[in-house]
Amino acid sequence: MRKKTKNLIPWSVGLIFLVGIVTLIVVSGNSDNQNPAAYSASVLMAIKNDFDFNIISMEDGNVSYRFEVKNEGEESVIIEKVYTSCMCTTAYITNSSGKKYGGFGMPGHGLSPKTSIEIGPGESATIEAVFDPNAHGPSGVGLIQRSIYLETNSAKSPRLEFSFQATVVR
Repeated sequence: MRKKTKNLIPWSVGLIFLVGIVTLIVVSGNSDNQNPAAYSASVLMAIKNDFDFNIISMEDGNVSYRFEVKNEGEESVIIEKVYTSCMCTTAYITNSSGKKYGGFGMPGHGLSPKTSIEIGPGESATIEAVFDPNAHGPSGVGLIQRSIYLETNSAKSPRLEFSFQATVVR
């Protein structure tokens, strides 16, 4: 019995080593799939990237504002991820052909999946910010500041931020 155990140890170590090598090959092979040519030389430009709702009432419910971006380049830009800074905010994107994507929300709250929204050269898209002043309950009054983030394949503008603020009253 003792001899079988002695033979088993070198075989186990060898098997673990082999599995490690195979795993390393597979992982390094996947990193080659990230093609630098997939980055766009174009830039998404925000017409305006901040907004002030001023005073809003919880009683009046949700408020929204639409930001606009335009592809100022000669290549398409892909919006790969959209997320918000708080669960009280939801984002929607509408492309130039009128197709609406979303709602996108705060990471960890199930509303920030990866996406692939193409904005062609010279095209625009609308980012709608919807804020729910009741999301934080009756104590959620006062000044708030929230953001929406877009991650793109643009080498020059890989991340855009749109922010808004409001003073929430009951």
